Amino acid sequence: MAISKSQQFFESLWYRKTVWWLWLLWPLQLLLRILVFLRRTFYRIDLFKSTKLNVPVIVIGNITVGGTGKTPLAIYLIELLKSQGYKPGLISRGYGGKSEHYPLTVTESISAAESGDEPFLIRRRTQVPVVVDPIRARGAKELEDQGCNIIICDDGLQHYALQRDIEIVVIDGHRKLGNGLLMPLGPLREPQSRLKRADYIVVNGKDMVLEPDTIQAINGHDKQIQEPFTAVAAIGNPERFYRTLEGLGYQFDSQSFPDHYEFSEQDFESFQGNIVMTEKDAVKCLSFADERFYFLPVSAKLSKQFIQSLMEQIKAITHES
Repeated sequence: MAISKSQQFFESLWYRKTVWWLWLLWPLQLLLRILVFLRRTFYRIDLFKSTKLNVPVIVIGNITVGGTGKTPLAIYLIELLKSQGYKPGLISRGYGGKSEHYPLTVTESISAAESGDEPFLIRRRTQVPVVVDPIRARGAKELEDQGCNIIICDDGLQHYALQRDIEIVVIDGHRKLGNGLLMPLGPLREPQSRLKRADYIVVNGKDMVLEPDTIQAINGHDKQIQEPFTAVAAIGNPERFYRTLEGLGYQFDSQSFPDHYEFSEQDFESFQGNIVMTEKDAVKCLSFADERFYFLPVSAKLSKQFIQSLMEQIKAITHES
């Protein structure tokens, strides 16, 4: 199943000059703006309950619909914290996962279909405790009980039921904030003013660079990729993946699927030649990937200034507690 035409259509409108008829949806944007304001206010005045943990919580999120690069940043932060002697863990909603039992600790016996692709990938890359739970406060408490002394909350910016010590907002450097309007007029989940309350704003492509590694076979064989191939992406912003491949000089066709799409072997029966995927998509194909399937791993790189500022803030929070 290809990415839906309606999704493509609205995204094409959100990331260009707004057409006049979109303003017919203005009452829905106004309603969302009111709901966002009330919800945040109710948490601030303790009308809605929020949970404070005994260990620092770092939230990574965005204010736009779609992918911005949160997963590579989460992996980067986990490795950074490990190198500084911390015992980090990650809590995720596990979007797309099909487990019926929460909190779910991601282990070697858990599949990407159960946990969701992003938690599975993060656990596979970092080997730190990863817990999936739609109730993030409960899942974060599970990580605390497992001995984690700092917790990263993936895509939890709007999840105010879990109190946070540090907020990091990721923005796609190419698409930015689109037309700057709230859904459904634009791609924003919250007003732009929300950025003022974040501790850090990381622009993917400027403050954070995603460095591609060598294309690798999903099933581990050592044959080099042959061109032309089909690039397949089921992520929030597939064009970023295609631009990366173009920048590396590859010749390919492209095929996009909905974000977090659950692949099956049948999805690729009509494909000719080799297939290259994102690493996030590749983990969903481990059970059936043959010699045609490859993936492109990427790693986030951030400035020394960001690292120094973040670590100083973490140490200050740890000292206070």
